Amino acid sequence: MQSRNPVFSRSRQSAGWGAPAPSPDQLQNMYDAPSYAPPTQPAFRAMTLDDVVVRSFMTLGTLVVAAAAAWYLDVSPGVAIGAAIVALVLGLIVSFTQSSNPALILGYAAFEGVFLGTISSLFEGQISGIVIQAVLGTAMAFGGVLAVYTLRIVRVTPKMVRYVIAAAVAALGLILVNLVAGFFVPGGLGLRDGGTLAIVFSAAMILLGCFFLLLDFDSIEQGVKQGAPAKFAWQCAFGLTLSLVWIYLEVLRLLSYFSSSD
Repeated sequence: MQSRNPVFSRSRQSAGWGAPAPSPDQLQNMYDAPSYAPPTQPAFRAMTLDDVVVRSFMTLGTLVVAAAAAWYLDVSPGVAIGAAIVALVLGLIVSFTQSSNPALILGYAAFEGVFLGTISSLFEGQISGIVIQAVLGTAMAFGGVLAVYTLRIVRVTPKMVRYVIAAAVAALGLILVNLVAGFFVPGGLGLRDGGTLAIVFSAAMILLGCFFLLLDFDSIEQGVKQGAPAKFAWQCAFGLTLSLVWIYLEVLRLLSYFSSSD
């Protein structure tokens, strides 16, 4: 008679070999039980127009509050230039990396607001009422471009996008050349000296800013239609803010030309 190994016996029972057979009801319950499902991932949410509106209000609101604070605190031009450099760096990071990080975008808006508030205060000190005129002019440009886009008077095409980007690169190149030339010739190329050429150039820059608004509106519409991630709304808000800042500064400069000539 063979001896019974208690260790082997316990290992068989722990493995279930010695367990009683399941009843028909238990088998049915096992069959009806749901199969294994992996852990659920966070649900994807597509971007909506409301997302863009809310993020745009947050970004522009941050810019306006920072500008008002810089105006009220009478921030020095040196600090404003430093803020402009920081805003430029943050803006380049967001643009080239296509980042949707709210901290970067709101940070850009805050530093850009400090610069705009100081510049606006300086212009207002020289020409009373010019800031409110520039704000109204920017709002009218925004409303006009939105109407043109909504009514499909101008359609955004890939060729148009290429032309607008090329024009922007050319304009920025001219500004840089004018700045460098100003070190050797008074007024540089005459793009910012308040003369006829400066007026034409500022008007062209305002028009270019309006075309960028068209691209922004098209980007928002396409993003909503194609189901872009909700975080893409931050990129849309950043683009709108850039275009509006561009237009505001050029309207402010153009108004100063006419006021100084009077």
